[in-house]
Amino acid sequence: MQKLILPILCAGIAGTMTLSAQEYKCQRPAEEDRLFRSEAVEAKIAEVQELLTNPRLAWMFANCFPNTLDTTVHFRKDEEDGMDDTFVYTGDIHAMWLRDSGAQVWPYVQLANDDEALRRMIAGVINRQFKLINIDPYANAFNDGPTGGEWMSDNTDMDPNVHERKWEIDSHCYPIRLAYGYWKETGDTSVFGEVWIDAVKNILKTLKEQQRKDGVGPYYFMRRTERQLDTKCCNGYGNPVNPVGLIVSSFRPSDDATTFDFLVPSNFFAVTSLRKAAEILTKVNKEKALAKECRDLADEVEAALKKYAVVEHPEYGKIYAFEVDGFGNAYLMDDSNAPSLLSMAYLGDVDVNDPVYQNTRRFVWSEDNPYFFKGTAGEGIGGPHVGYDMIWPMSIMMKAFTSQDDAEIKWCVETLMKTDAGTGFMHESFHKDNPEKFTRAWFAWQNTLFGELILHLIDAGKLDLLNSITVK
Repeated sequence: MQKLILPILCAGIAGTMTLSAQEYKCQRPAEEDRLFRSEAVEAKIAEVQELLTNPRLAWMFANCFPNTLDTTVHFRKDEEDGMDDTFVYTGDIHAMWLRDSGAQVWPYVQLANDDEALRRMIAGVINRQFKLINIDPYANAFNDGPTGGEWMSDNTDMDPNVHERKWEIDSHCYPIRLAYGYWKETGDTSVFGEVWIDAVKNILKTLKEQQRKDGVGPYYFMRRTERQLDTKCCNGYGNPVNPVGLIVSSFRPSDDATTFDFLVPSNFFAVTSLRKAAEILTKVNKEKALAKECRDLADEVEAALKKYAVVEHPEYGKIYAFEVDGFGNAYLMDDSNAPSLLSMAYLGDVDVNDPVYQNTRRFVWSEDNPYFFKGTAGEGIGGPHVGYDMIWPMSIMMKAFTSQDDAEIKWCVETLMKTDAGTGFMHESFHKDNPEKFTRAWFAWQNTLFGELILHLIDAGKLDLLNSITVK
């Protein structure tokens, strides 16, 4: 086949590499239409394109990795306090999810020391997230100001700053993860002022209320809808739980209602997040009492997980349940959205070699998981949010992130390349038999996560594996 040396125009910094006779056209917005530019990110794109010999993979990386910066980041100064402030769309929905925004900018943290503008933008995300938690610690998504929105009619205590008020534990965890990772990378403590302290107090108060030791607590949620998992039963409080120390998450990271309200992956995420918060409070703020409160709650939840989250499966042995209620009931499944059972090792909530996690990993990637789908286009985990036969690329990425098998990793990357419907981007989900049938053409988290995966594999010494891929 004829080989050509062609410029890779996506990078923004001129680079060259060997391509086949087919040129892959950059799918990024025109430079003047990009919302935020990072020289460090552009340099990293050019560097990776020089390393990758598969032109399609290089093209997809260059499209996906900067997608959050190109299309979703709104960086400015807060007019009231003068602090850096960044509002991040999730993509085609122009609202800021605490979970999504924390995950969307996470892969750029490693480059923050090389680009002052990028560092400030990430600090702006952290500042904004903690301010939003202080507005309403039960909300999962917010408007850019008190504009109201389509869900103001929900039967819950809505605020015009709130886009959606679905209580999800991970809405507190992702901001802590981002702030902790930013601090460890940059050493910058400016984000840990009074707003942070107030946010920690609100987080602790909310998590303790949702242990349900003193009744159901103040949060309830109902919506007029034809979608069963867009509302909660029992007058908005959900199915009963036994107050055993675990924390209720009324909704999953998919924004679908939980069935048994102790969502296991999110409780694991809470444990590690509280311990990260405690470390910051101890070393930066000298808030020993508040740090102890975080550690004590983490220890209590961890002990309850050991007692209630593990079940005996007839084929896989001891595995983690997806949801439990403390009464002995358990839901054995996994959903594609992180935190999920599969993603717990990626998030650092369990050791990848934990035998219970490895058993769980085999279970969730099998037809014994009711939301595992396998077809002619690929296989992976979906969930009730989109429904039957729809696979989320995020689940395939999480399989790759948590894999210790080169053949499995290669399969994951190849499958992601084959199921983009020729767009050069990731989607929310695709049909197991037809990648042309997909949901959400613009979903920045999935795009940036794909870029994160490629960087992770290169850093892990898997460049030769990536360059052995022949998908075109």
